[in-house]
Amino acid sequence: MAYLTENDVQDYINGICFKTGPPGRVGAETEWLVRDPLRPREPVPLARLSALIEQIGPLPGNSAVTYEPGGQLELSSPPLPGPAAAHAALAADIALIRTRLRTAGLLLDGNGLDPRRPPVRQLSLPRYAAMESYFHSAGCDTGPLMMCSTASLQVCLDIGADADDAARRWRLANRLGPLFVAAFANSPIHRGRTTGWRSTRWAIWDAIDPTRTRPAACGDPVAAWTGYALGARLMTIRDDTRPWVIDPGMAFGEWIARGGPRRPTREDLAYHLSTLFPPVRPRGWLEFRMIDALPARWWPVPIAVAAALLDDPAASAAAEEALDRLAGGAEPDRGLWERAARAALADSDLAACARTCFTAAAEGLGRMDAAELAGVVDDYREHFVERGRCPADLQHLEIAA
Repeated sequence: MAYLTENDVQDYINGICFKTGPPGRVGAETEWLVRDPLRPREPVPLARLSALIEQIGPLPGNSAVTYEPGGQLELSSPPLPGPAAAHAALAADIALIRTRLRTAGLLLDGNGLDPRRPPVRQLSLPRYAAMESYFHSAGCDTGPLMMCSTASLQVCLDIGADADDAARRWRLANRLGPLFVAAFANSPIHRGRTTGWRSTRWAIWDAIDPTRTRPAACGDPVAAWTGYALGARLMTIRDDTRPWVIDPGMAFGEWIARGGPRRPTREDLAYHLSTLFPPVRPRGWLEFRMIDALPARWWPVPIAVAAALLDDPAASAAAEEALDRLAGGAEPDRGLWERAARAALADSDLAACARTCFTAAAEGLGRMDAAELAGVVDDYREHFVERGRCPADLQHLEIAA
């Protein structure tokens, strides 16, 4: 059996996490809270939900169906050529599932955080049992909420054509993070009360363990992600013959150096990487993880905006200039992330950056044969961005009423 060195970690990340090739494919993962209007404060039993989904059979857009620990429903599209194709596939699958669940008295709720129900873990897989135990051991009080009560929309885009392109796209994706938190914030309520955050989901994830949720550096992507992986705390050491070791009290790099309680393998590295949750995560593609789940009308917008800003050269250039004005050419600091999650587009600087980026994205979509999506992006821009607000602000208005 081959045991790991730090050089092996870097080689794996270079060859697997940052595998390059012609960009243009787009995928997305939409997570949904599922509610029973007749039992608004109770979780929908996962057995009931999964039985309904299984009755549907294969989905027309070939989305994969999975479940998060609290019973959140996740639909993941295959990688498809461009945002229009990804949208069409997911839209067909979401519509079919929404209709089937509605006939059974259940609703899909596009919200970044369950506004009323307490967290209840319904999946008993070893991964989630270990995760729950780790958060308890590490004093991460928001861990159960993260696992069982949050929902996101994740956009997946190619790494890049070559190493230089990958570095450009990595930097741009990470710099776009606070803007996407602000523009798509949709989780201002918890247990029926406003929290003071427009994206409470971001605050929950940020609080669980900074070694696995903080943003990665915007510099050389392989070096940045290698350092991140080595410095992140081990969640667990798995064992097929005995109980897993939960929270061993060391980072992955320390495990390599110590070599105990057993020496880590390539499989351990792959598992460790799957327990890291930064806003942008490289997995052979770039995974945007900072976006709150959105209502049915608006979920296509972040997919379209992210794809246009990374894949269309003119839109990329406009975004880079706007981000330079926002952050002075620097990497986003913690203050900017917090402003994005609290104030969202009520922050005038974030709002100005968003206006430029959304306009550039809509124009780029027109050049990418995605005119229908350009129209949806323009609608979102007019409804929210130009008014300095986000979907969370509508929930604030509902609470006030």
